[in-house]
Amino acid sequence: MPEHEANHLLIRRFAEDDTAEVTSLWLRVFPDDPPWNAPGEIIRQKRQIQPDLFWVGVSELRIVATVMAGYDGNRGWIYHLAVAPEQRRRGFGRAMMAHAEERLRSLSCPKVNLQIRSSNVSVARFYQALDYAIEERVSMGKRLD
Repeated sequence: MPEHEANHLLIRRFAEDDTAEVTSLWLRVFPDDPPWNAPGEIIRQKRQIQPDLFWVGVSELRIVATVMAGYDGNRGWIYHLAVAPEQRRRGFGRAMMAHAEERLRSLSCPKVNLQIRSSNVSVARFYQALDYAIEERVSMGKRLD
């Protein structure tokens, strides 16, 4: 049974059988991702931690969108929102985000964060249209592997 349906997009939890299609989608949508963001590893890790916060969007029997969320009890995070290039401007990204936000809200999550590359102006505009604001922060990270 579908979790959510909008604009001919069925949104449901990720299933193991979705791995090949999601991998293919991510390789197309995120071609410049560094090696540590290899789809197989991200999928493996997400299936171990909060797998219920990983969704796919299906249209015409194909996975055309994904989104992952995380919640640590303080803040929620959005990861890997992806919409197949040929399926954009149909409201699928907006529907996937609404679904993730709704689920985080149901967990009493007070705020959602996400990160995008500073050079990705069109993606920044997309999120701003969804009421996300650019916050003055310095993003820092450290690889532990």
